[in-house]
Amino acid sequence: MTALALDIGGTKMTAAVVGDDGRPGEALEVPTPETDVWKACSDLLDAVAVGSDIERVGIACAGPVNTISGSVAPINIPEWKDGFGLGEAVRKHFPDASTTVAMDGGCAALGEHKFGAAQGVDDVLSLVVSTGIGGGLVLGGEIVHGRSGNAGHIGHIVVPGSTTPCTCGGLGCVETVSSGPSAVRWAQEQGWEGSTGAELARSAQDGDVVAITTLQRAGVALGQAIASAAALVDVNLVVIGGGFAQAGPPLWDPIKESAALHARLKFLDGLEIVPAQLGGVGTLTGAAVLATSSPVRGK
Repeated sequence: MTALALDIGGTKMTAAVVGDDGRPGEALEVPTPETDVWKACSDLLDAVAVGSDIERVGIACAGPVNTISGSVAPINIPEWKDGFGLGEAVRKHFPDASTTVAMDGGCAALGEHKFGAAQGVDDVLSLVVSTGIGGGLVLGGEIVHGRSGNAGHIGHIVVPGSTTPCTCGGLGCVETVSSGPSAVRWAQEQGWEGSTGAELARSAQDGDVVAITTLQRAGVALGQAIASAAALVDVNLVVIGGGFAQAGPPLWDPIKESAALHARLKFLDGLEIVPAQLGGVGTLTGAAVLATSSPVRGK
């Protein structure tokens, strides 16, 4: 069996051949372009698959997704925002392969469950805190897709006190407070002069009051969203990854304090919030698990 794993995000795309152990091999990475996204994607797949007879393809994509039709409409990929038939395009590209499409947050949860911080835990909520805020669920040891494929999309839980317009069209989503770009914008409005989430984290660690306040604000909102989601789906392990999640104690301390303040139901005793272990390949790893678990076409 030869399988491919593909992870498509708003900033970059990665792909790899999947090893016999279910893990992706050495990955190739390219920036996600503003136009001709599918061409860049298909070129990447061809480069990874050269010389291989591909039988299965597992795809993780920024959401929303539709796991039934295989279409995607990611709000952080403008060319595809109104919908793109990703599953159909991949099936045409590899007509003899079985293709599975899932939301990136769900794949991140699946990867951590199989190989990372959630090994041995069958019920877990995963967050990816980066350019946006993604999420996914594994319940009973299985990835949860929901009616359309978007279960666990925690970035669009509304948090108290926020009315900031979100790219989804709603108001007050946790993504408008706690994603890297949203936090940077808010800090700049308070007079901070940096330009990236990494700079914001360094400023906070160096004692900059505005940066500390910004990360406190972001962490409190994330803790509120986590407590709400954990109560809704009955999990006691939350795994957080993504670039902005590397901001350290100025972000993590308020996350945990806020979640503890709000997660007061008895069945949430012992709620753990831990860093992801798989880093930047976590979502690709989940896509690899999808690829190796999907049925081979015609068999």
